[in-house]
This record gives sequence, C-alpha cells and structure tokens, in this order.
Amino acid sequence: MNQTHSNLASQIWPGTRNQILRNIVLAVAGTIVVAMAAQINVPMVPVPMTLQTFAVLAIGMAYGARLGAATLFLYMLEGMVGLPVFAQMKSGLATVLGPSGGYIVGFILAAGFLGFLAERGWDRGIFKAVAATVVCAALIYVPGLAWLYAFAADWRQTLEWGLIPFIIGDLIKAVLAALLIRSAGMLARA
Repeated sequence: MNQTHSNLASQIWPGTRNQILRNIVLAVAGTIVVAMAAQINVPMVPVPMTLQTFAVLAIGMAYGARLGAATLFLYMLEGMVGLPVFAQMKSGLATVLGPSGGYIVGFILAAGFLGFLAERGWDRGIFKAVAATVVCAALIYVPGLAWLYAFAADWRQTLEWGLIPFIIGDLIKAVLAALLIRSAGMLARA
C-alpha cells in the first residue's frame, strides 16, 4: 500500500478544528484562480487557448485528489449556474454541453488524478513532478476530444481543432505548473 504525504495546501494551511470550512475556502479560492486563468486566452475556434490547464494542474498537485477534483467540480457548477467563469467570460449549461464541455470534465479528472499522484510523492522529484503534470495535461484531452468529436463528427477535424494547436502550450504549462508547485512545496518544508 502506498503511503500518502501532505500536499502543499496542508503544509501551508495545516488541519484546523473546522476542516470543512478550510476546504470550502480553498475550493472557492481555487475556482477563482481557474476563472481568472480562463480569461487569459488566445481566441481560437471552437476552443480558445487559455491558462486554465496551468491553473488546473497547479491546483491538483497542491490540493490533492479529493480537494483538487472537488474544486474543479465546483468550478464547473459555478459556470453551469451562470457565473462567468469559463473562457471569454462564458457561462451556462450550454457552454458545458457545447464543444468545450469535455475539457471542463477533463479538468476534474486531471486535478483528481494529479492530486492522487502528488499524495504519493510525485510532487517531490522534478522528473516525477513533470511526468505527472504532463500525463494529467494529456488526460484533459480524453473527454475533451471525445466530446468535441460529437460536434465535428470527423476525427481529423477534431484533432485540428482540439489537440494539435494546444500541444506545445499545454506541455509548457504542465512543466511550469510542476516547477511552481514543487518549488512552493520545497519552500513550505524549509
């Protein structure tokens, strides 16, 4: 059985008497970070390039599996009920059910799985941290591309719209997220 270690959020804000309040505050703060990252974008059709991937990976690694996935689930819910948290200040159920909806679902999966890996030490070594963030960045594409295919109905078009233009940027964002969270973790442990 793998042992888990404390994540960055637990190192910076250790357990309190009211763990629920702590988790709510961290989740809401995380959704604000992702929403702000969503507004830093390069408009592309049908899915804009944003800094969301960077924010999602950083939150997953910093928060751990449960809180990371819950934060991104809350982000999706905020957008579904009308808060303008998605790229280009979009919101609503139509956005989640639209061409970019699969990527939003992928954010939840990636944050949860990256948090799982981080809890098992993948945030400690630089090579492991980068490998974990790259794998989890790729995980976002699984539901993202499947969902986008439902709109394009052509795999070539789906890959041209939803994968190829984003690969280099997402690799860079994954590496930067790993470096940021690993460095912050080292500072917190010092």
